[in-house]
Amino acid sequence: MNKIPDLNVLAAFAAVARHQSFRKAAEERGVSASALSHTVRGLEEQMNQRLLNRTTRSVTLTAAGEQLFAQIVPSIAAIHQAVNDLENSGRAVYGTLRLNMPHSAAQLLIAPILSDYHRLYPAVRLEIIADDRLTDIVRQGCDAGIRFGQSLQPEMIAVAVGNAQQFSVVASADYLRRYGEPEVPEALLSHRCIGRVFPSGKCYQWEFLRDGRVFTVAVPGHLALSHESMIRSQVLEGNGIAYVYRSLIEDEINSGTLQEILTAWLPPPEQFYLYYYGRRQVPAALKKLIELLRA
Repeated sequence: MNKIPDLNVLAAFAAVARHQSFRKAAEERGVSASALSHTVRGLEEQMNQRLLNRTTRSVTLTAAGEQLFAQIVPSIAAIHQAVNDLENSGRAVYGTLRLNMPHSAAQLLIAPILSDYHRLYPAVRLEIIADDRLTDIVRQGCDAGIRFGQSLQPEMIAVAVGNAQQFSVVASADYLRRYGEPEVPEALLSHRCIGRVFPSGKCYQWEFLRDGRVFTVAVPGHLALSHESMIRSQVLEGNGIAYVYRSLIEDEINSGTLQEILTAWLPPPEQFYLYYYGRRQVPAALKKLIELLRA
């Protein structure tokens, strides 16, 4: 015999041998008894061996059938286990999930859901790389990143996550008493502004809207910081005017500790996107994170 019998044929024979009944084996496999009998007969012809003794009342194994049954049962069980393990590993949520995002996204989007995510998926190790530079997530070995939509490359698959983020220009009441309130964005040029500096050394230019078009103001700054929490603390100290995510200082605005200015000049909110390389298999841990971020 040159050709190895089909696995399904061997499994059909094993079912008959285990039950010693074509009817019971057929019920287990969801086929008719006659079809199962035909399958086993074909196996016997292929192997040129009689494997079963058949009578009208019973089915028993021949010596050759006993030998084959004893040898194939462990192998069939091992194959089924391997397939089940592979299917379960595809559904299971475990392993390391490496993400790259700016500090603001880590604080606004990821921090609020970390407890729930780890409670639901305790076998996942999350690695959050907070980096305000535009990073090649593939080269950095990340599974996904989070950025604003305009920063994404076309080969990336992007999913909107979280609420759209509105920027706000704020100052403390004390600062505004001392220096007055600017009425137009250009008036910021004569104010003390708390700037934002990127790791590259480039400073962020504040964006405003006039007649439906976005324009920028390169504000002067006696202070330039790289992290939202530092900017927030300094504006609360009355050390200048800041351009920050409203979500980060909403409580202070509502309490009157900080006052919003130039609200009529602000551009529309911007949307964060979680993105990943389109040619990669999406790990289950990432799928579950997306579900939680979009809930």
